[in-house]
Amino acid sequence: MVDNNKIYHFLINLFLAVLAFFCIMPFILLITSSFTEEYTLVRDGYSFFPKTLSLASYQYIFSGSSKILRGYGMTVIVTAIGTLTNILMTTLLAYPLAQRTLPGRNAISFYVFFTMLFNGGIVPQYMLWSNFFHIKNTIFALLVPNLLMGAFYIIMMRSYFTSNIPEALGEAARIDGAGEFRILFKIVMPISKPMVATLGLMAGLAYWNDWINGLYYITNEKMFTMQNILNRMLQDAQFLTTGGALNVGDLVRNTPLNGIKMAIAVVGVIPILIIYPFIQKYLVQGITVGAVKG
Repeated sequence: MVDNNKIYHFLINLFLAVLAFFCIMPFILLITSSFTEEYTLVRDGYSFFPKTLSLASYQYIFSGSSKILRGYGMTVIVTAIGTLTNILMTTLLAYPLAQRTLPGRNAISFYVFFTMLFNGGIVPQYMLWSNFFHIKNTIFALLVPNLLMGAFYIIMMRSYFTSNIPEALGEAARIDGAGEFRILFKIVMPISKPMVATLGLMAGLAYWNDWINGLYYITNEKMFTMQNILNRMLQDAQFLTTGGALNVGDLVRNTPLNGIKMAIAVVGVIPILIIYPFIQKYLVQGITVGAVKG
């Protein structure tokens, strides 16, 4: 007699395997395209099995290896500092908003939510950070604008505290004489590791992939992050291939513009692929735990 339960699990596993395969396919295509000769890409298009392989795209990128290494270092520093600061500031605002006894709680929550819907625009924001706070060509230009603390992160963290941290824990700690900071860092934060990991991943990805702040506020090439350096390389390659430079001969014709785009994406995503498996279990818990009530 056929076990219906086994058939059900087989079909579910088969469906998930097919879904995972289709999720991986674009990345495989990205990698193969980055190793494909430019003429083959233009003539035959993108393929999982290219006829002609080439390292020209990576040679172009790593021809300025010192810039790439410096950009990687700056990106790692900005991502580490920015992610930790983002988690700290988000938690310090989300925790009070999760307390029902906080005076003005609804007004502050509305103010936070309002910033998700409206903002002053790019020009006022640029004038504010450049003319009043003078952060141009400083590390603060890569840390503060747009990324340091977001309303979505605050609301997400506050909802987690409200739904999954029993009020009795805080009340018992207060009776024993603990202050709010001790309750937050000794009791609440250890329980909230899944949400902290989720927030850290989201904020870390935002800092790692950011190039807008560098474009607006950084003109010193020594402070360029990896994304800004790769973006500059792509612009230079486009300039050459459109004939913008004079007397470049074969360089214009042989610059692998399409392959460079694919290689830039690969270089940018590799560190994330290395880190992700170590925090995957916390990410899954952080996303799902809010929907499960004990």
